[in-house]
Amino acid sequence: MKWLYILAGIALFIKMLVIPNPAPDLSISIVESVVRDSGVPNAVSGIIFRNRLYDTIYEVVVFTIAILGANFLLANERPSCTIYQFTDQPSIVLARLGATIAALVGIELAIRGHLSPGGGFAAGVAGGTAIGLVAITSSSEWMQALYKRWHAATWEKISVLIFIVLAVITLAGVELPHGELGALVSGGVVPLLNILVAIKVALGSWAVILVFIRYRGLL
Repeated sequence: MKWLYILAGIALFIKMLVIPNPAPDLSISIVESVVRDSGVPNAVSGIIFRNRLYDTIYEVVVFTIAILGANFLLANERPSCTIYQFTDQPSIVLARLGATIAALVGIELAIRGHLSPGGGFAAGVAGGTAIGLVAITSSSEWMQALYKRWHAATWEKISVLIFIVLAVITLAGVELPHGELGALVSGGVVPLLNILVAIKVALGSWAVILVFIRYRGLL
């Protein structure tokens, strides 16, 4: 059987070398077409939240399942007795300064991700980085209490549900007005989807960080 796979691979390789691919029709710019259809200058956001929105829904769902899986797999383990954190004052100051910068960058990427490089996933990663930097300089009990006080788990689930509802409505062909290209309030539903993804990724990262601190003692 393996010889059949080898022969098929050789045949495919020869096909790519001998038979040329047809030249694409470049009479129109693909980037300009995406920008025109989505109403946002950032063509990447237009592709993720419009042209490939069906895939993006499942990317968000997969991230949600990964968080549930981390909680499930570590649920039967004993919490760690030793939690490693920064204790020297210079490291604490630098970590919290970095957390502040990362949080501001995350907010900017979430709000303006449809206008410039960035977007919901990058904003969520920046927010999760900020939370991680705070976590390694603060007590785990305080972080857990803060997570419960602000109902972060509930808001994470709500953001996923709203994202799915808006995505289904968009896939059904109902779109908000695009507005003026390049304006902050423009692009129809794309900015809302950006913000929802940023909230989801940041709060999901917070949940995973708490789980690993509790059961592993480190990030």
